[in-house]
Formats: sequence, C-alpha cells, structure tokens
Amino acid sequence: MSKIEARLAELGITLPEPPAAIATYVGFVQTGNLIHVSGQVSTDASGGIKGTVGVDVDFDTAVKAARLCGINIMAQLKVALGDLDRVTRIVKLGGFVQAGPDFYDVPKVINGCSDLMVEVFGDAGRHARAAVGVYKLPVNFAVEVDAVVEVK
Repeated sequence: MSKIEARLAELGITLPEPPAAIATYVGFVQTGNLIHVSGQVSTDASGGIKGTVGVDVDFDTAVKAARLCGINIMAQLKVALGDLDRVTRIVKLGGFVQAGPDFYDVPKVINGCSDLMVEVFGDAGRHARAAVGVYKLPVNFAVEVDAVVEVK
C-alpha cells in the first residue's frame, strides 16, 4: 500500500470510481508534469449534495460538499497516475460555490477541500486557490472544485 493510500485509510476515506463526464470533456489532462483535473462536483454514491448554499444548504453541509469534491479530485488522480505517491504538489484549486444572495463565506466553504488536501498530502497539499460564489452549478450541485497538480 502506498503512503498516500495508507493516509486515506487512516482518515477513513475510500476513493470512488470517478464520476463520468456529463458533457464534451475528459476528467483530466496531463501535460508534462502537470495534471489538470476537470471540475469535480459534490457527488457521491448517495447522489451528493445539491442546492444553494445559504438557502437550502447550510454552511456545515457546504463544507462537506467541498470535501467530497476533493475526494473526487483524488479519485481522478488515482486513475491518471495509478499511484497517488506520484503527486509532488497540489498547485492550485479553483473552487465554486452555488451561493445564495446573502452568503459570503465562500472561501470558508472551499476550505473543506483545501484542508483535505493538506490532511492527505501534508505540505505538498498547500496550494494557490480561487474561491468564487456563482449563481448556478451543473445539475444543481452545491460545490465544484478543479485542480492543477504536479506529478513525478
């Protein structure tokens, strides 16, 4: 078992099969030593977390939604690399929150994904980031996060 897979097991995380693309794109693209992971939404086997944060999704649930996005990012990386120990750095995350008109804690929601990357990858999980509140996300998911990852 790899070091990262052991860490995931310690955290009680099982990576799912990555969600299939719902439009004309692929889950990831590698160019050189960078992998660009397409936006991963807050989906899981139960259907995921959908809705508008600050309206019908509360803050704590939104943070869990961002964490789900991080798990789905790692699932895509597992398919791309075979071994997550090949990740040398989470370079950047782009976070999007389907936010209600009076919800302003978008960066705190995306911490659900950012914190997970640090929990799993340690200092290599520290990254640059954008956190944006948006009107709508695909299929009404509450959160979406994409990633740029350096690999060996």
